[in-house]
Amino acid sequence: MGVTLSFEGPVAVLTWDDGENRLNPASMDELGGRAAELAERDGPLAIVLTGVGKFFSNGLDLASLDGDLGGVYDLVARLERLVARLVVLPVYTVAAINGHCFAGGALLGCAFDRRVMRADRGYWCMNEAEIGLALTEGLWAILENRLPRATAIEAMTTARRYGGPEALATGIVEEVADEGHVLEAAVAAATRCAHLDRATLAHHKRLAHASLLDRISAPPAS
Repeated sequence: MGVTLSFEGPVAVLTWDDGENRLNPASMDELGGRAAELAERDGPLAIVLTGVGKFFSNGLDLASLDGDLGGVYDLVARLERLVARLVVLPVYTVAAINGHCFAGGALLGCAFDRRVMRADRGYWCMNEAEIGLALTEGLWAILENRLPRATAIEAMTTARRYGGPEALATGIVEEVADEGHVLEAAVAAATRCAHLDRATLAHHKRLAHASLLDRISAPPAS
């Protein structure tokens, strides 16, 4: 079903409803395009992204490669570019993590200014060490930019599955909520920031994330 748009006052709610919400060229183009279109609007605005049911996002869509696993880093490069766009979007953004948030999905969540996670079910996990997919410098930069460094290292090297309370305690998310209230809490947080001066917010985001943008855009080490 893709991504649908609704409004709660000044808050644009993007609802991603595509099964496991895998990241492939089509879904990443849609997410990036929707966000860019919204950012062109004038006036008070904030954006919330959420999923439906069991998944917020279950990571890269490896099945879309039709067995050509050599193309996985094309998907990775697309994800890096999407995060680079979202992290400096000139509006306040909140991820309403309604369910499982794995690998590329966890990194997508790192592009948002705030994360609200379901407290009772669902895991946040960087499982690349389990599946044999090594992080690039850019993906590590995304993780390190948003999380406490000790948490980022633990997540990357252990493939630990963090439930909501553990994710809150380790600094992965800023808030947890019970089932049925995740989106409500995310919209409330977004509403509080929808009236910020957007030009100043954009400037502050670029200050905060300049190092990340440099590391994503830098060529790989030889």
